[in-house]
Formats: sequence, C-alpha cells, structure tokens
Amino acid sequence: MTGLAVQRMLTVPAAWPPTLIVVVDTEEEFDWTAPFDAASTAVANIACQPLAQRIFDSYGVVPTYVVDHPVAATPAAAAVLRAIAEAGRCEIGAHLHPWVTPPAEGPVDARHSYPGNLPPDLERRKLEALTQAIVTGFGIRPVVYKAGRYGVGPATAGILRDAGYRIDVSVVPHTDFSAEGGPDFTALPDQPFMIAPGLVELPLSVHFAGALRGAGRQIYPRLAGLRGTRLHLPGIAARLGLLERLRLSPEGHRFNDMLRQTRVALAGGTRLFMLTYHSSTLLPGATGYVRDSAERDHFLARLDGYCHAFLGRLGGRASTLTAVAAALGADA
Repeated sequence: MTGLAVQRMLTVPAAWPPTLIVVVDTEEEFDWTAPFDAASTAVANIACQPLAQRIFDSYGVVPTYVVDHPVAATPAAAAVLRAIAEAGRCEIGAHLHPWVTPPAEGPVDARHSYPGNLPPDLERRKLEALTQAIVTGFGIRPVVYKAGRYGVGPATAGILRDAGYRIDVSVVPHTDFSAEGGPDFTALPDQPFMIAPGLVELPLSVHFAGALRGAGRQIYPRLAGLRGTRLHLPGIAARLGLLERLRLSPEGHRFNDMLRQTRVALAGGTRLFMLTYHSSTLLPGATGYVRDSAERDHFLARLDGYCHAFLGRLGGRASTLTAVAAALGADA
C-alpha cells in the first residue's frame, strides 16, 4: 500500500486537446546497482541539461525540474537551472533522496531510500531541509513534489500539505514496488485526483497496450508478480502483442513505443500525458540508458521526435504542472 487516499477524482475535460507536461528527476549521478551511499553527491550531469532544454524551448515546452538536495545545494548546478527558471522556461520542484539529504540520521539502505518509509518526523525534517535548500539556491519556494524512488508513505500527504506543497507527482500507476520495500500503486487511479485538501496528485503516464489492454489492470499484476517475473511472462505477453505496460519516457523506450502508447491512451479517452526521465541520463555513462555520446544523441532525438509528433501530428499542446492543477480546480 502507499498510504495515499483518493479524496476525490479530478475530471480532465474531454474537450481538452492532448496535453503534455514534462517532469525531469533532477539529481546527483550514482550507481543504481550499488548500495546507497550518502557520499555520492556529484552533480556533473546538470551542465548537460541545456541540451534537452533547447529542444523544449523550440517547441514551447516548459518542463518542471524536480531537484534534490545535492543539486539545490551546489551553487554551480543551481545556477544552470536558475537561469532557465528566471527566464520562464522551466518550473522548479522538489525531489527527496533521503540518503543525501540532511539531517544525516537513520539507516542508509534500500528500504529507507523510499522517504515514505522513514519515521514521519525524519521525513518531515528532511523535506524541510530540501525545501530550504531550494529557497536558498533558486529564490523560490517549491509547490511541486516528487518522492525519490516514488516512495510516498502514510505520512507524506500531511507533511506535504503542512509544508505548502500543492502538487505531488510520485504515483506510478499499475506498478508495484513492494517487493523492494516501496509502495504498491496498483489500486490507485491513473488519472488526477486529490490526496488532501489543496493537494493534487498528477500520476505518471503509464498505460497498457496490446490485445488484452482493456483487462490490463486485472491481468498485469499476475504477470508481473514474483512467479510471473521468474517465468518472464511480462516479456512474453508483450512480444505476442497481448499485453504490455508502457511508461511515457525516452528511457528504455523507443520512439515508436512512446507514440504507440500515446495513440492507445488517446483512443481510450486520456487527454493528459506526463513525460519523465532522469537528469543523469544526459551524462554519458551515468545511467544504463545512455552509455556514450552516440546513445545520448539518440536519446535527444527521441525527445525531439516525440515533441514534434505530439504537438504536430497529434494536435497536442504543452502545459505545466501548476497550470494543469489550477485548470482542474485542484485549489478548490
């Protein structure tokens, strides 16, 4: 379970054109396969962000960079993004990686890498430290939050509300992280909803494709369970064209996958799409998604191609998290 509760659904008007919002997990580079390390705070990847920002600028896309403590507390890194924000070309939110965020209390391990698994008082104090670092580094108080590793917990909504946050983007629909100690989102909707008065949840774009997509919510958890994973059932179902879970991201997805997901979701009535990726992917070798400069070129080409298709062929428009939340009446 996640600890999040659906207070009420928010209706995305059917008259909306397809609407794209972009969220970048803006963080330090670290070895995703190694144990968590409080000393891994290098942020060389932030200097690479203008490569993608130039693509967004060319299409009028205003992304939200959800930044973590090492980024906010490193003056050179903060300066790169602050210049973009001051020009009105991006928004800045908060991204809590507990293992590199003060106070340095509690264990540094896989379970507690999900901030919602921390004792509530410690989760609150770490979020306060991150928020203040963003205020200092960027001169703004963030209202958008994304939990590191999508790790919301029972106390998260209340902590966010008390801290003045208005939008959370941590929910990954149709996805269960509980085998790793994280949240199980399979019971939550894939459309916007309120999780506390004045606090809206805008979930990541995760949709089913394939002949059995209409029953994906019921079937996929069985395929992706421990036994199904051992038997490689998700991959088999995808290769047979029966059922595939796709997240809207250029990380690990081809351009055709991204476009196919969007077309399937549009046909099912979805009007709001959130594209996400990690800032560290733009530094060759920092993640498995981009191992060298050639792969980075392909990654950027997928970003460009998707924006071109979404805003052109599909008749879409770009918006921001704050504008979408306001338009949905989330402040009511």
